[in-house]
Amino acid sequence: MSLTAHQLIGLLVDPGSFVSWDDPVTTEPRDPEYRASLTRARERTGIDEAVVTGIGRIGGGQAALIASEFGFLGGSIGVATAERITRAVEQATAARLPLIALPVSGGTRMQEGSAAFLCMLRITAAVQAHRAAGLPYLTYLRNPTMGGVFASWGTLGHLVLAEPDARLGFLGPRVYEELRGVQLPPDVQRAETLAERGLVDAVVAPEELREVLRRSLSVLTRRALPSPSAVPPAAVPPTPADRPDAWQAVLRTRHPDRPGTRELLRRTTEELVLLDSPGGRDGALVRALAVLDGQPAVVVGQQRRAGAQERPFTAADLRSVRRTARFAEQLGLPLVTVVDTAGAELSVQAELDGVAVEIAHCLTTLLSLRTPVLAVLLGQGSGGGALALLPADRVLAAGNAWLAPLPPEGASAIVHRDGSHAPELARAQGIGAHDLAAVGLVDTVIPELPDAADEPAAFCARLGHAISTTLTTLAATPTPDRLAARTTRHRRLGDLVV
Repeated sequence: MSLTAHQLIGLLVDPGSFVSWDDPVTTEPRDPEYRASLTRARERTGIDEAVVTGIGRIGGGQAALIASEFGFLGGSIGVATAERITRAVEQATAARLPLIALPVSGGTRMQEGSAAFLCMLRITAAVQAHRAAGLPYLTYLRNPTMGGVFASWGTLGHLVLAEPDARLGFLGPRVYEELRGVQLPPDVQRAETLAERGLVDAVVAPEELREVLRRSLSVLTRRALPSPSAVPPAAVPPTPADRPDAWQAVLRTRHPDRPGTRELLRRTTEELVLLDSPGGRDGALVRALAVLDGQPAVVVGQQRRAGAQERPFTAADLRSVRRTARFAEQLGLPLVTVVDTAGAELSVQAELDGVAVEIAHCLTTLLSLRTPVLAVLLGQGSGGGALALLPADRVLAAGNAWLAPLPPEGASAIVHRDGSHAPELARAQGIGAHDLAAVGLVDTVIPELPDAADEPAAFCARLGHAISTTLTTLAATPTPDRLAARTTRHRRLGDLVV
């Protein structure tokens, strides 16, 4: 049994904190049958329209809420419904409140035709103004969310969450069958299917939603802590003894027990919301909202392994990186990218999906991002899949981390027509963290003693401290100065640093 709008709001907000923003609906349609349908819907649900709006507290923090009521004509959106939603969005924007939308709807109201359909533009314009003001907009798609609602304000959230097994889509199955003459496959419009393709950020049960929203808002509404100085401390040049053998470093980054992005986040963050990614929770991309030593950040990182299986980086992953980077910029939060990949996907499907084009778009997105960007070279940095996440204001690298156009075995196959010369090519190509510091990519090398797999807790603690310290410095640097420095940095990449 689906929750009503008031039941869901009651599940989310602190007890007694919800205050309605709804004015009574005073207009009535001329058509007597439609008027009778509205009367029955009001009697059945106890509310006067298909949406409830207002303000409440979630874990002590204020938020505006818009909740659809499916029992009221299937949660359909008419002109009066759209006006109530639009006013609530505008009121949230004026009060600089985060906004949570909880749609459940068959789409626009057929009895009102094109007038209701066009109101999706009205709502979308208000939502866009809210987002442009740098205010969080989160949506939770309930079962079902269809048609114009799904194709406009329902899926425009900085975070798009969904109810388990919810039907989500543009065209309803009954209409699809009538128009196309065949049935729509049942899994196409499931929330879990959309999450696997990166179209939904997380599938969350209603009873878990309050905590996910609380933690998300804790990150999204938190401001960066002030820094005592906008100037980073001078780096200490590494001694030759600090530099691991390049080939040994490559082998260490492939160790199955080496900490990955998920473990780094779990060990170093005080607040963490892990989001779904293409391929689900075991995919090659990790997306998260996090707080590290008081510093809020949006994180996108590569997860090299899931169990014993290597995970190639796909075009869908790269599209998710760009979407996540853009919402970090909209909310004024720093972006942390974590590089640890054996490479982008190599397949016919990857070529058709445009993986190379997505790498190019990732590079331009990160280079032009106005929000601070910090890259962490955690382990393997193979090919364009690694390069796509490296444009940044600062780059940290683990002591054994490396970056190369191809894995050493691939380079050996090109140069020597076999893979046996991989160790000597790894040493000759300058792929190690300290070599990358010498050509201007890496700013700070985080030591491993001698291998992160042997000391995961201590290594993650060192790296986590370096991340939060760097974020503090970047947050305190005036945006024009930081962007100018970023331009200069990338202009000089590849030159030997004297």
